[in-house]
Parts: sequence; C-alpha cells; structure tokens
Amino acid sequence: MPKKKKRTGKHIPQRTCVGCHSVLSKRDLMRIVRTADGVRYDETGKAPGRGAYLHKNRSCWEKALKGNLANKLRTELTAQDKEHLQAIANSLPDTAENE
Repeated sequence: MPKKKKRTGKHIPQRTCVGCHSVLSKRDLMRIVRTADGVRYDETGKAPGRGAYLHKNRSCWEKALKGNLANKLRTELTAQDKEHLQAIANSLPDTAENE
C-alpha cells in the first residue's frame, strides 16, 4: 500500500484582488457579490452569487470601479450599485498596505 502524504498545515484559500491583481488569502480580502438585488458587499464571504475580491484599501476599490469589476461580476453596474460601492470605498483607508 502506498503511504499517505502528511499534511503540513490547514489549506488556506487564495483569491486575486480585482484592483491590483495580487494574490492573498481569502480572509484578507473583501468580497463583492452580484445578487438579484444588485451588487453588494458580502461581509460573511458566503453569500450566493458571482463574486469578486478586493483589498481593504481605497486605491484598489477605485481601480476596480474604473476598470474591470463589472466584467468580473459578469454584469453592468447600475448608478445605484456604483454609489453603494463608492460609499464603501470612501470609508476605507487611503494607503495601500501591500504596494
């Protein structure tokens, strides 16, 4: 019988930031999800729907809102969605931790 490999530690899911394209653990990023009600911030990280991940800083959010967030979510961002996401971005710190 072949020997089983020993695990060195618990698996940590990795995700890519839509704004700066750096790869981090899922817990270090904020999840944006497309729902039937529109695009919303998913605090739990477990809401059903198409999701995208962003750093917890304003610069990544602004890059994503100007760039490819809508493409990653496979939807068109409405004015209400953009307003909601911009309000979240404005409440985040201005400096990037990982840049």
